[in-house]
Amino acid sequence: MEAVGAIVALLVVLFLVLGVYATVKVVRAAKRGVDRTISEARRTVEDTTLRAKSFAQVGTAGELAQLRLKLRTSMRSTQDVLQAGVVEDASLKESLGLFDRLSAHGHELDDELRRLERDPDKASVAERLPELKERTEHITKAADSLRWGARDRASRFADGDLESLRTQIDMEAGALRHWTTEPRPEQTPAAWPEPAAEPAKDTGQTWPEPSAQASQEPTRPAITPPSAAPTYPWEKKAKPESTT
Repeated sequence: MEAVGAIVALLVVLFLVLGVYATVKVVRAAKRGVDRTISEARRTVEDTTLRAKSFAQVGTAGELAQLRLKLRTSMRSTQDVLQAGVVEDASLKESLGLFDRLSAHGHELDDELRRLERDPDKASVAERLPELKERTEHITKAADSLRWGARDRASRFADGDLESLRTQIDMEAGALRHWTTEPRPEQTPAAWPEPAAEPAKDTGQTWPEPSAQASQEPTRPAITPPSAAPTYPWEKKAKPESTT
């Protein structure tokens, strides 16, 4: 009984641990979802505000808003393309690593531009605008190069796969219509018969060989032997000579 009670207690503790672990996972996933939603909402609000400032305000404030909007749009587009492409193409991991390093410079520039927007000394800010524009141009060009490189790579793979698919489809279509592509047998004219070979003419005299039938016939004697003399009934028989 004690063993059964220990096993039951162990199972209860195990279920409690699993329940706590699952609860923590669910809470963390929910927290990440909430944070992501808040971040996206904040980013949307900030982008909308920047777009409004770039059109409504003039002078230094409007230029700063335009720089921030350009920087954020370029960096976000590149990040979306690389993160989506690395799922299908592992070779983009290196490009994503380069983008992370570039993002550090982008975040630093964006924070600086945000601070300058609230700076009351507009003259000093105006003096720094050329440098800020140059930095923004360098970062956005680098981000655009990574983004278009990833897009060109994906497009090249898609074109290659499409070309291979078209080739296979053409071959299959040709196989399905094989009766229309079979070559007709060519009717070749009948060949002329070869001329019979003429017997070779020999100037020397040749004797015919004896045939097999002639060799099988019995040889006849050159002179016919005399036949026996006929006897007649009126002739007398010769008497034998006496021995006495």
